[in-house]
Amino acid sequence: MSSFNEMINSETPVLVDFYATWCGPCKMMSPILQDVAGKLGSTAKIIKVDVDKNPQAAAAFEVRGVPTLIIFKNGKQIWRQSGVVQAQQLIQQLELASR
Repeated sequence: MSSFNEMINSETPVLVDFYATWCGPCKMMSPILQDVAGKLGSTAKIIKVDVDKNPQAAAAFEVRGVPTLIIFKNGKQIWRQSGVVQAQQLIQQLELASR
């Protein structure tokens, strides 16, 4: 979990996707996140956290449902939403975070 903490403490915004392999909406997020990553390049990072394999991370951030998306910058949670989120909304939030 230390490398996770190092990543979210970055000055570069980090979008964390808390997901589960059995979750239908989580599967819908995968191509959306790939699209976002392609459009933003190195201005933001996207990491995926499987809540079944990392229950301590899910508990630490009070993730109650999947998918839950959280944007961190400098270790602070600056945006959070559960459910499927469209690429344009994610890009907008990440661009705001990178200012």
